[in-house]
Amino acid sequence: MNLFPKYFFENIINIPNTLSFFRLLLSIPAFYFLQNLNTSPINRKLILVIIIIAYISDFLDGYIARKKNCITEFGKIIDPLADKLFIIIIAIQLYLQNEIVSIYFWIIFLRDLIIFLGGIYVSKKIGKVLPSNMLGKITVLTIGIFLFLTILGVNKIFWLYKVFFYLSTALSILSVIGYSLRAYETIKQVSK
Repeated sequence: MNLFPKYFFENIINIPNTLSFFRLLLSIPAFYFLQNLNTSPINRKLILVIIIIAYISDFLDGYIARKKNCITEFGKIIDPLADKLFIIIIAIQLYLQNEIVSIYFWIIFLRDLIIFLGGIYVSKKIGKVLPSNMLGKITVLTIGIFLFLTILGVNKIFWLYKVFFYLSTALSILSVIGYSLRAYETIKQVSK
């Protein structure tokens, strides 16, 4: 069975997929400004603006895909891929600059790696992409808020910082468990 069946490449060019691709491209300036995060106060502000633009594009691509009924198999791949790449670039840079602790970085990194590789495996088994679920979306949102607070320079002992640190860490672990169970059940149903 092909990993990418013929229908996977149909209807690639649409507004939601274009927005996801735009978010992928936003990773480039995000990477640059994060590398130079502490060299100029303007860099911190620019990366915050880029994150807000990325969040708006993520919201819009999902909204338009559902509203206009243009959800595609390609979109089910590029949307979460854009999210994962964007978040992991931010996490790597913050980790390298000692802005986030190593345990947090590794939990986020391994979560994305496991879900990405698991997604490839499941797609090969069932012939289609297993879409994101609500737990995954909430997890990515809490990780994004935590990273945003970190870049904003919120004091690490402030309660809001701690809430999103522990919440996003717990949800990251739960989302991997949830995805694994859902993947197992889906493969089991298809195999019957």
